[in-house]
Amino acid sequence: MKCLLIASESAEVLFHWTDPEFQQSIQEQYGASQEEGQGLPAFEDSISTLFAPIIISCSTMVDRLGDSYTSFTTENNHIYVLHQFDECLYIAVNGDGEEGEDDLRRKIYVMKKMIEVLFGMVTLSSNLLRKELRPQDTEQRARLWKHLQSLLETYSHLRENDQSFLVEAVERLIHPTLCEQCIEFLERRLVQQLNSSVERAGEEVLHAFILVHTKLLAFYSSRNASTLATSDLLALIIMAQNMYPSNVDQDDPGPEDVESTSGSGPESFYTPEPSPTDRDSSSSDKPVRGSTPVFEFVDPDIQMAEDSLQTLEVPPPDPSTPRRVFLEVSLKEGLYPMMPHSMYCLPLWPGITLVLLTKIPTSAVAMSVYKFLEAFAKLEMRLSEGQEGSAATRGQPTIHDVRSKLDKFIKALGPSEIQSAQLQNVWTEFKNRAFARGGPGFNKDLIPWCKNMKTQLCGIYRQCFLIDSGPADIPRCLSPGLQERAQTMVQ
Repeated sequence: MKCLLIASESAEVLFHWTDPEFQQSIQEQYGASQEEGQGLPAFEDSISTLFAPIIISCSTMVDRLGDSYTSFTTENNHIYVLHQFDECLYIAVNGDGEEGEDDLRRKIYVMKKMIEVLFGMVTLSSNLLRKELRPQDTEQRARLWKHLQSLLETYSHLRENDQSFLVEAVERLIHPTLCEQCIEFLERRLVQQLNSSVERAGEEVLHAFILVHTKLLAFYSSRNASTLATSDLLALIIMAQNMYPSNVDQDDPGPEDVESTSGSGPESFYTPEPSPTDRDSSSSDKPVRGSTPVFEFVDPDIQMAEDSLQTLEVPPPDPSTPRRVFLEVSLKEGLYPMMPHSMYCLPLWPGITLVLLTKIPTSAVAMSVYKFLEAFAKLEMRLSEGQEGSAATRGQPTIHDVRSKLDKFIKALGPSEIQSAQLQNVWTEFKNRAFARGGPGFNKDLIPWCKNMKTQLCGIYRQCFLIDSGPADIPRCLSPGLQERAQTMVQ
């Protein structure tokens, strides 16, 4: 008896996941129609009817008391955990005693994190996020919800069966020689070739890593890449496992096999740092031919294992590769959350996956949008606190600095796109109110225009990074041939 629901303040269902027992309970209670083509809307109506009183009660408490409940337990021992993120209310329910409040709260935060990784800064605009999570087209909505439900189920499975997800840390396989050889291969052969190829469509590989189930075998970051946050890496591992689920019973050797064949030391938990930039690994004792490491396995057991790999069936490539993901980037200028990347997940052998994360050519637009969003959020906060005039505009960067940069930004976007024109109109009105002589200036009347500017900026971000636009004949990612060569090379 498990359920997770995301709803708007008006009790509109933005996403739901239920296990079979909870779904059956709702259908018995409300007699949901399961006629072909009407199953989803009918069940949606039922679950909306069930949760509407709770959602309305939460909104009423916030409006009248400025407070709300975070959890409650019903007479039949169903636990409800609630968390409000802006205008979206997350509700997690358990009725079988398998999850406590902390487990449900963690599930809510993981779901929110996955949505941030998939939708980026669009999550900063409740209005746009509602449209993303609940597309008007019923079939499109069903596909999206099915994908989000699958990610949540993958997380729940990993949390139950994988120690690293229970303690929320990245687990690394310890086999010094093999790990070092793999990292050298990723650096000197794979990433170097990909980043020098004319088929990369302007993308640059920043991170490359090899997963054995959910564990890191090798992790390489290029010189200008920032550290990959642990929460981002765990989210990417969930996505990789969702694309290519590990059948651990078949893929994993038993404990006695690990000891006799792998020679691995104990597993460890860690957060990967960017790879060394001085190529210290080149001074190792391993034979090197030019800049290419030579792998000389003489152990007959290892040779036999390599030969047996040839008989395994590699899963077909996931059609969703590459996926647009939004990850935290830490640079000298500061921290930039939810920056766009492309994620390539390439199966090598059953249970072994190569993941590539690339920087896309237009990522500078996302950085600019974030800086503007931050400036308007700070201004809105100061105005809400009652600060006016120069007191509201102080700080770095000042709103006056933002003014000239935003003018240039909008000019560079061009007037052709509808979203750009809308941003231009709202920005012009904002300037007339804030900067014009005799205008209202910086006071509370400007707060709605700060909110409107943030919505328009998030709209530009959505247009640039979430919508497939532009001529279809212009490549915008690593070519299929280049992906296939990368996969074959690492195999």
